[in-house]
Amino acid sequence: MIEPETIKSLPISRRMFCRSAVAAAAAIYSARHYTLASDKKNKVKFYKNLGHWHIGVRANQQQALDYAVKYGFDSITPNPGEFHNKSSAEIRDWVETMKAKGIRYGSSGLPVQYRRDEKEFQKGLARLPEQVKLLGQLGIDRMVTWITPGHNELTYLKNFERHRKRLRQVAKVLRDSNIRFALEFVGPKTSQARFRFPFICTQRGMTELIEAIDTGNVGLLLDSWHWYTSHGTVEELLQLSNKDVIHVHVNDAPAGIPVNQQIDTRRKLPVTTSVIDLKGFINALVEIGYDGPVECEPFDRELSKMEDEAALKKTIYSLNRLWDLITV
Repeated sequence: MIEPETIKSLPISRRMFCRSAVAAAAAIYSARHYTLASDKKNKVKFYKNLGHWHIGVRANQQQALDYAVKYGFDSITPNPGEFHNKSSAEIRDWVETMKAKGIRYGSSGLPVQYRRDEKEFQKGLARLPEQVKLLGQLGIDRMVTWITPGHNELTYLKNFERHRKRLRQVAKVLRDSNIRFALEFVGPKTSQARFRFPFICTQRGMTELIEAIDTGNVGLLLDSWHWYTSHGTVEELLQLSNKDVIHVHVNDAPAGIPVNQQIDTRRKLPVTTSVIDLKGFINALVEIGYDGPVECEPFDRELSKMEDEAALKKTIYSLNRLWDLITV
């Protein structure tokens, strides 16, 4: 330790003083920046999921895992079909391999066809318990499906009742295995216009169906694209809780097209056109404590034409830019 009297006797040039001041200021800034970054990281509970099919990348589960590790995704979308002929030991080894690499599973798609006739629905429902058992072995606890925004024969009320009845049966099977079930509404007016009788196409409408199903394990698949095209608001998002949201898709919209003229199959990666209020969307997810997967589903033809490596790089870059919008 240097005594105060000794300090007085040390020659300090103006340049040395300035350097010291700058270094001290930089250290304070870095510490503050690190603290803010850590605080933000601690608040963010959701994670980046690689849904490779959605960006035009073909990959089996091993390839998807390798891509996730290489490019910085936190989870991958499962393909249970690859494990139907695997032994329990092989499945355990695979799960351990994923765990060792720090990668988890996102949500699985619903394998039951509930949109058609009753016979086909019951056939799929009968197979569901065995399929769910496999999901449990893989450690998958979320399942998703999307709801068609209309029907050419069923009126709204009749369509609502059929969805309530059928999806309740599905949800009860999933609940018995501790799997949460996410329902996605389709927002574009151009999608609804294809049907004689419009159906659920908003967050509020889907919440009514979830409440009617009433099994305790059903929630929303929120998509920034459908939120935008349904004229959703940040205020509506903030009325939700983590229990209400099970899966999230993030997309942007093509520029120069009025919201009611947007077409469902023509989207963009998030934070590329600034059409959708993705800052409001992603910060609302932080505020409500959402802790599930977030993935891109852009239906972007240019992206689909890219080489796999280029598409993956562009997608993770887009997700990282989305994370940069987090301010809460």
